[in-house]
Amino acid sequence: MAQVILVTGGSRGIGAACCRLASRRGYDVAINFQGNARAADAVADDVRAAGARALTIQADVSDAAAVERMFDTAAAELGPVAAFVSNAGVINKAAPLADIAVEEIRRIVEIDLTAHLICNRAAVRRMARSRGGEGGAIVNISSMASSLFGAGGFIPYGAAKGGIDVLTQGLGREVAGDGVRVNGIRPGLIDTDIQDDTGVENRIARFGSTVPIGRAGTAAEVAEAVLWLLSDQAAYVTGTLFDVSGGR
Repeated sequence: MAQVILVTGGSRGIGAACCRLASRRGYDVAINFQGNARAADAVADDVRAAGARALTIQADVSDAAAVERMFDTAAAELGPVAAFVSNAGVINKAAPLADIAVEEIRRIVEIDLTAHLICNRAAVRRMARSRGGEGGAIVNISSMASSLFGAGGFIPYGAAKGGIDVLTQGLGREVAGDGVRVNGIRPGLIDTDIQDDTGVENRIARFGSTVPIGRAGTAAEVAEAVLWLLSDQAAYVTGTLFDVSGGR
């Protein structure tokens, strides 16, 4: 029977690319989404076309009860979650910190950090062998914004992503002996629709050439790294941050 992967924010961008690639690598796929059911259904159709089972699950990943239901639903419909990608996130509109509303700062931290803590907690509670699980692998989607300190107007986002890096490295060490591997991906400038949320016009076209490799990356390229970290080929890799950034 195929292993089950659960991807938060699986209806678009990097999350959708992970779902599609996972289906081609033999996983059955649970696709979490927040509000765009049509987009999630389109990803599910692609997963099924690849010969895998697909399930869409609406859940607010910052709501602990909703996250518990999400994992339970995936397990009931597809089987125990063996691979988890904590991907759902948002970004603030580029602005100096002094000009960003407190409410916006709280929103970014809630979704880009607190939700990942909640989701990782739920995953480990089910995967850890000491808790009756069969082990598993987690990949957290961070950002190069953490190592660039959110420069350019994204300090709340960069700060939250820095928290994901600590979560990844700390939890990876905490559960390494319990059959659970935890790693993180730090994408650089990636050509997805989250760029439209920054308020910076034509951000990919303007900044792609400044990346050392000479272009922006793609969601599919990030997904390749995610699926490798989830695979048995990465069995000796945990608590590690993996940059997919074109040398940035």
